[in-house]
Amino acid sequence: MKNSIRDRRKESGISQEKLAKKCSVSRQTINAIENNKYDPSLSLAFRLAAELGATVDELFTP
Repeated sequence: MKNSIRDRRKESGISQEKLAKKCSVSRQTINAIENNKYDPSLSLAFRLAAELGATVDELFTP
């Protein structure tokens, strides 16, 4: 599954660390998601979308 989290995060001017803290995960988790090495749980996907001002469908594509 591909995602646009890195692009959205950079547009928002937020670091991986700050996004991770807001979503209650580690920075390494955010890095793994951005590099398509880890697919987040549905609840984490919704938290990421909320923090980045997007919908889950806008962040993730099959």
